[in-house]
Amino acid sequence: MRLTAKIHIVASCLALLTTLTVSAPAMGQDGPEGAGSTRVRRSANGMIAFTSDRDGNREIYVMGARGRISNNITNNSAVDVSPAWSPDGTLIAFVSNRGGDGEIYVMNADGSNPIPLTNNSAINFEPTWSPDGTKIAFTSYRGGGFGPDVYVMDADGSNPTPLTNSPGGNFEPAWSPDGTRIAFTSNRGGDGEIYVMNADGSNPIPLTNNKGFDGLAAWSPDGTRIAFRSRKAGLKVPPEIFVMDADGSNQTNITNNPAYDSRPAWSPDGTLIAFSSDRDGNFEIYVMDKRGGEPTRVTNNSADDDAPAWQTVGRGEEFGAVITGATLARASRAPRPSTARSLP
Repeated sequence: MRLTAKIHIVASCLALLTTLTVSAPAMGQDGPEGAGSTRVRRSANGMIAFTSDRDGNREIYVMGARGRISNNITNNSAVDVSPAWSPDGTLIAFVSNRGGDGEIYVMNADGSNPIPLTNNSAINFEPTWSPDGTKIAFTSYRGGGFGPDVYVMDADGSNPTPLTNSPGGNFEPAWSPDGTRIAFTSNRGGDGEIYVMNADGSNPIPLTNNKGFDGLAAWSPDGTRIAFRSRKAGLKVPPEIFVMDADGSNQTNITNNPAYDSRPAWSPDGTLIAFSSDRDGNFEIYVMDKRGGEPTRVTNNSADDDAPAWQTVGRGEEFGAVITGATLARASRAPRPSTARSLP
């Protein structure tokens, strides 16, 4: 394994471990200040969940697709990160250290009823739902090797099963829209590259082959394209957002900016890509056309906003296509049972 790949995965893992070892929701105002040519319109796209430390520690927030109102839905003294919407838009899987270790939890879309799905002394993170909502793929160190591996479990946390078992690290799983494949990042070949495997872990195939580090694959809703973060110019250069065909061909840089651009997420209608960037001085959430162009900033906060995840619409008015302040206000008034334990 190349030394640069080892450094990258060790640094990433140490950052996550540091993050994870460190009631009425507050309504905050954001907005597309500094907006560019991408017009974020009301459409069949649902809300965007993201991670922010604007309240002093890492929490999960939800906002409308245009960023008008944001709502803290975790409100816990622990660290809560990595939101992932269920396919029907009613649940959010996430990672938290509220039980002491980094574990995967699931909660209602309004933040109520958080339930742990994993309970393991090793760190568990990066949840991603199968398209039918019956399973969750995730990354875990429970295998005991140098790096993490990709696992899959039933949506209730039962039957965890490893899907990868190779030297180095295997992480950042992303389920294909048809449910037959899982894209993931691995440095088994030296550099960090994006691979795709069958949903049962068989037949892993590399999709990228670059000297930098490629990762954070995100499938387009129709399964024909994959957005990803790439350091093609080398590990010392900030990453860009690229898009490629699902077979790895036609890799195209769609950000072309000297800033740090990362964590792409497709809109449910397949026309837009949300991502995080520090191009305005700190990390904010931006939205751009799937072909690139000038993005629109949809958060505007002195804290860091990161890891956007776009909700799939299909649950009627409360989780419907038109996102309004009233929708989030209804969620903020929902009963919030205090069932989770915070760190001392």
